[in-house]
Amino acid sequence: MIYHVVTPEEWSARPDRPYAPASLATDGFVHCSPDEAATVAVVNAFYRTAPRPLLVLCLDEDRLTAPVEWEEAVPAPPPGVAAGTAFPHVLGPVDREAVERIMEIDWDGEGRARGWKPHRTP
Repeated sequence: MIYHVVTPEEWSARPDRPYAPASLATDGFVHCSPDEAATVAVVNAFYRTAPRPLLVLCLDEDRLTAPVEWEEAVPAPPPGVAAGTAFPHVLGPVDREAVERIMEIDWDGEGRARGWKPHRTP
């Protein structure tokens, strides 16, 4: 399982097509994280001011049709993630069928991500 952070608006924008965030065009891949702790560190480093809620797509790597490359973060991983940790990069759109479940970032009282919880659609 690998994990990708997304806003509900981005995720639901084109439900009839594979999910292709802006990073696919700009960076050549979809950024993902290897586990919950790294995902929370990424959210705290890069998404603290993002609109809420934030979702976490739990992706079954075996159900993706695009290749996945595991690479170290450049220039360094976010605070709280050990140096040398490899992050999965999906080298194409994410097949919606590869999403095993959707979680939601859980925030503490100071606006820091502390984990995730099941996402409940309204």
